[in-house]
Amino acid sequence: MNKSIFVFCEQRDGELKNVSLELIGAATALAKTCPHEICAVLAGHEVETLAQTLIEHGANKVYLADDENLKHYLTEQYAQAVHHIITAYSPDIVLFPATSIGRDLAPRLSARLHTGLTADCTKLDVDESGSLFMTRPAFGGNLFATIVCPNHRPQMSTVRPGVMQKNAPDSTRSGEVIKVSVPFDNTRFAVELIEERVEKTAEKPIEEAKLLISVGRGMQKNIQQVKAFADFIGAEVSCSRAVVDDGALPQSRQVGQTGKTVRPQLYMALGISGAVQHLAGMGDSEFIVAVNKDKNATIFGVAHLGVVGDAAEILPYLEAEIRAQKA
Repeated sequence: MNKSIFVFCEQRDGELKNVSLELIGAATALAKTCPHEICAVLAGHEVETLAQTLIEHGANKVYLADDENLKHYLTEQYAQAVHHIITAYSPDIVLFPATSIGRDLAPRLSARLHTGLTADCTKLDVDESGSLFMTRPAFGGNLFATIVCPNHRPQMSTVRPGVMQKNAPDSTRSGEVIKVSVPFDNTRFAVELIEERVEKTAEKPIEEAKLLISVGRGMQKNIQQVKAFADFIGAEVSCSRAVVDDGALPQSRQVGQTGKTVRPQLYMALGISGAVQHLAGMGDSEFIVAVNKDKNATIFGVAHLGVVGDAAEILPYLEAEIRAQKA
């Protein structure tokens, strides 16, 4: 068994997803405790140019499966490619992003490899022997469970986007790109892609935003006011689960244990009480501002700056002050 950590690096239409670089950063942190070689697994068609980016962010090797069968994500094609790489090179740990692709691919591979899989992790640790401790929310986010896989290898987990820190790129790093020829079994290709339609939106994904204004049930009747303020300062709008449940904003805007994990430079929580499930998704934000009528709201326990009051009344004053400062 090689002491290596494999990271499945997701790309779509030839563009690396940010979570791929975050997972290389996570692998780098694990390797400081128990030395491992960090290897990226890159699958797609005409994506070799992405390998250098992975090396610059910390990969020692890139296993490249470049084939027309992998041009679009289809479960069986990708499962065969990644399964072939894992069985050929026997890593100790394999990390996947907890995205729609990672959540589809990882469990199929764990079944084929006869090993365990811990899903939706928010924290990873390793001991000196190489045992991986995978922490994820449990019981509706009220507890965190740490899971180990002592008897089977590789140890596998999916990790939430926005949780791990990516390494700063280093253009002087060098690494090895290993091209892998996958012996595809076309008889198992039961699904054919006829047409791909991509939803286009002007909104930036909340997990990539540097400035986030998040609304809770206490402010969901004032969402248009919040959106106008967000446009003014160049922020994105997100929300708590209560707002999604009431149909005021889509699930793609939800922050929390059942939503997305974010780490913006500024997180402004308006009318959010601070349930533990919500805190699990934004607690690592660099600077948290909370506005709530309830002085005992839990959100104030994690906020760097708290204001007791009605956010709908406070926002106009805040906008006026920002305009004055700009002038």
